[in-house]
Amino acid sequence: MTKRLTIRSIAVLLLLVLVSLATGAQEKLDLQMLDRIRNEGLVNSKITDLLIYLCDVYAPRLPASPQYVQAGEWVVAKAKELGLANAAMEPYGTFGRSWELLKYYAAMTAPQYMPIIGYPKAWTPGTNGVLKGPAVLIQPKAVADLDKYKGRLKDAIVLTQGEQDLPISFEPMASRLLETDLARLAQAPEPGLRRQAAPAAQDAMAQAQLRQAVAKFLKAEGAGVIIEPGRGKYGTVFVGSGGSRAKGAEMPLPAVVIAVEHYNRIVRILQKDVPVEMEVEVQARFTADDQPGTNVVAEIPGVDKKLKAELVMLGGHFDTWHAGTGATDDGAGCAVAIEAMRILKALGVQPRRTIRMALWDAEEQGFVGSRGYVVNHFFDRAKKEKKAEYDRLSAYFNFDNGSGKIRGIYAQGNSAAVPIFEEWLRPVRDLGAATVVLRNTGGTDHLPFDAVGLPGFQFIQDPLEYGTLTHHSNMDVYDHLSRTDLMQAATVMAWFVYNAAMREEMMPRKYFDPNAPAAGRN
Repeated sequence: MTKRLTIRSIAVLLLLVLVSLATGAQEKLDLQMLDRIRNEGLVNSKITDLLIYLCDVYAPRLPASPQYVQAGEWVVAKAKELGLANAAMEPYGTFGRSWELLKYYAAMTAPQYMPIIGYPKAWTPGTNGVLKGPAVLIQPKAVADLDKYKGRLKDAIVLTQGEQDLPISFEPMASRLLETDLARLAQAPEPGLRRQAAPAAQDAMAQAQLRQAVAKFLKAEGAGVIIEPGRGKYGTVFVGSGGSRAKGAEMPLPAVVIAVEHYNRIVRILQKDVPVEMEVEVQARFTADDQPGTNVVAEIPGVDKKLKAELVMLGGHFDTWHAGTGATDDGAGCAVAIEAMRILKALGVQPRRTIRMALWDAEEQGFVGSRGYVVNHFFDRAKKEKKAEYDRLSAYFNFDNGSGKIRGIYAQGNSAAVPIFEEWLRPVRDLGAATVVLRNTGGTDHLPFDAVGLPGFQFIQDPLEYGTLTHHSNMDVYDHLSRTDLMQAATVMAWFVYNAAMREEMMPRKYFDPNAPAAGRN
């Protein structure tokens, strides 16, 4: 019996050794190259310079705007300076009309003077010069309530909401992922759970319908400008679009989002029947309706005779909103991608596969640039047409969740990728990157790749101030970047891209049914 157990134990041990050897043989990691990547990325980093140009000099960058084009030309020139090949602003199709802000000014002039922190909504027109006059507060609870304002709002400065609640928060503004957070991410979501339509969601829909009716009424009445309260505090203003980029779309009224503290002060004064005088001026310019859209691309060509036609891609989105400079969304991701390419080029890396960087246009409008690129290069779902490079893409790695360091990666439901990523992360665990989760994540440019069966991945990042302060706000500026985190991120990105470019096989793919309808926003 003892002898039999001993033989069985030896057999089990041998089996474990063989499995371990097989796993190790699957991923041949060049740890000497990793040491060089770490030194170049953490000691000789150039990411600060990239961030200043991307987040101060050439920002903000609304899609297809003159600022976007100027910034793209700078990246192309920089890529050529770094020795990258095929650097270009590559058209993907027609974006529509773009928009740029030329001037904004607003103030309360009576009963006291107060400069107003605010930002016009993108894709809304300018005012007819400087509007001067009384602020008018309307608070309709139903469409019928609008009747009493008919004939009274010509060129008016209109506030359409009451005082906003602004509770004191004791939660920290910035945070990092704890080990418990990462462990929770690694657990599969509970199966079968579906979000029920809550009464709050139904109320929100009804409110949205009322706001649309109010906007239509105000335009018909010839109002001068709509003033809305911002979502945020401490003078932070979150603002996006108030109009459409589509050709021939109806022009909305000028609309300005202002700091909630300033908005509330004006409302409280009006509610005391004290007149409020305001001045508002917006100068904005639209481009032609058929403006072409472009992504920015550059490459390190592959050298392996058999594999050089295959691709490994990395990137982030190049477009931003206009209130800040898009530093964390997503100047950080663009800088990480450029710096990762610089690291590999500086080390003289000769990749087996071609490494292609892509900085995407119009992510904020629904992944327009990356979707166009996928259609042009890989797969057109509408036509069920596979393109030449579809079978040659190994993987795409995306960075777009602020400036927090990389803590791991979402495998996007690709079980075969999990052990590969775990091997790649093992030697960089000391940098804080260690977690691989099978679950999906959304909201950014890996999704168009994933939607057509291509391996597209987004990294897990520390949130820092991304969700609380900077995302789509006027505080999305260079000063709220963590440059040390981005040095780590560029280093890990370079290591991932290097491994994908050098391994024997392309990254494994999930099952993909080209006849299945596209799911969700992709």
